[in-house]
Amino acid sequence: MKNEVKIQEVDPSLNSRRSFLKLSGLTLATTGLILAGCSDNDNDNDMPDTSLPGVRNGVFDLGSGDFGVLTYAYALEQLEADFYTKVVNASSFNTVFSSLERQVLTDLYHHEVVHRDFFKAALNGALPDPSSQLLPTLAFNYGSLNFNSRTEVLATAKALEDTGVAAYNGAGKLIKTADYLLLAGKIVSVEARHASAIRSLINPNSKDFAGDDIVNMSTGLDDAKDPSKILPIAANFITTKFTAKYLP
Repeated sequence: MKNEVKIQEVDPSLNSRRSFLKLSGLTLATTGLILAGCSDNDNDNDMPDTSLPGVRNGVFDLGSGDFGVLTYAYALEQLEADFYTKVVNASSFNTVFSSLERQVLTDLYHHEVVHRDFFKAALNGALPDPSSQLLPTLAFNYGSLNFNSRTEVLATAKALEDTGVAAYNGAGKLIKTADYLLLAGKIVSVEARHASAIRSLINPNSKDFAGDDIVNMSTGLDDAKDPSKILPIAANFITTKFTAKYLP
């Protein structure tokens, strides 16, 4: 399938940014990119059987190489999809948030569900034995987070989106297959727009949408963190036990 991107000039307001968010998330679902079955055979001699995700010593491990990174991304997308599902279904969603905020948060909910379901379907079709190698549906606990609090929800959304961008950026160097790297690049661009939109909701008309706490002022690039730095953060919300022994 040939992907066609149409660019048009828009009014630089949050409403326009929201419209772009809506289009960018839906575009991902129609890229036609399907994961091809593979294993990280180059590493088989050094790390036998670790290229594929699966249960090892009674605990699910994400594996290594391309499949390890994609399963890692699937875990993070499960978290984000679950979070926004709870946000839009909270009892006071329609009263706590403004109309614009509801629109943005609802769009983000749809995006993350698309991302989660895309990874699940693609991995399910690519893994040699998905019945035992596909990461199970994870369970989550948000502790004392009040989903009826605008301040708490937006702060958590900001943390998750910033973490997601850093996660994809940090994992990019681990991906060997060009098509997979392209996929990760498309998704991280959407996640970065999510982060920008949430930051603009928290502090409108400011520079926070690309603040120096997430963008390196000397390089102009977003933060990049290895899985070993990201997973302990995600573990604050994920209650299902799994390991990532073969990811750096």
